[in-house]
Amino acid sequence: MTPRSGERFVDSGDAQICAEAFGRASDPVVLLLGGAATSMDFWEDEFCSRLADGQRYVIRYDLRDTGRSTSYPVGEPGYTSEDLVDDVLAILDGFSVKAAHLVGISMGGAIAQRVVLDHPGRVSSLVLQSTTPAVAGTREQVELPPMDPKVAAVFASDAPGPDWSDRAEAIEAMVEGERSFAGSVPFDSKRMRRIAARSYDRTANMAAMQTNHWVLGSGEPAQTRLSDIAAPTLVLHGTEDPLFPYAHGEALTEEIPGARLVPLLGMGHQYLPEPLWGLAIEEIVAHTAR
Repeated sequence: MTPRSGERFVDSGDAQICAEAFGRASDPVVLLLGGAATSMDFWEDEFCSRLADGQRYVIRYDLRDTGRSTSYPVGEPGYTSEDLVDDVLAILDGFSVKAAHLVGISMGGAIAQRVVLDHPGRVSSLVLQSTTPAVAGTREQVELPPMDPKVAAVFASDAPGPDWSDRAEAIEAMVEGERSFAGSVPFDSKRMRRIAARSYDRTANMAAMQTNHWVLGSGEPAQTRLSDIAAPTLVLHGTEDPLFPYAHGEALTEEIPGARLVPLLGMGHQYLPEPLWGLAIEEIVAHTAR
């Protein structure tokens, strides 16, 4: 059975960040950075255990306003994206880790880009999944394709949202929200309902979790470029991503020196569907063996 640390809290500025580790602390460290409005529960237990079984020490954590980490009033996050970068450093310090391999999905991928640019000594390598350039590149600027109109309509809708205090309603809203971002890899609604239920039960304020990351201040603009990234970089991107179409993954690969792109066939904008775990874990373990 894969060893687990159990949940622990790390201080980061005025916040407490909840984190958990899988595997042996003597192995290379892989830190998982989640996407907006999702707790660490979306990095599923079995996925973390299987990654740890590849002789990796896997750490996942709740972003601010998710899970058991510090929550803020709805619509009033008391932090910026710079604080989310600082949270990564606080977690590494809290687990006595000098440098880690960062695996970031969507917003977590943007955070990972800023961490490696601002604090390169803390990052052994990058894995960027389902994300987009968070800072400028040096090549001639090519306009990246926009999100799919169906997804754009979801973001633009002014229809009343769910009652996030109603457990059943909130869980179904999370499931259907994830379904709208899925690709042609079969969507497992039973599995997603289980994840959503666990996330709901661990999260202090679901309305804040579903709101605050979307109104977050960006802090000071980056003075660096993607071409400044020196860490070995692996890009994992779904071929059917409706939020950041596949060209976004290609742009990252072209701009980051030495980056390698692995297409995830049929995947949308989502945490890895179980049928793709084997491929992704194999790629991550091989990439972090340095």
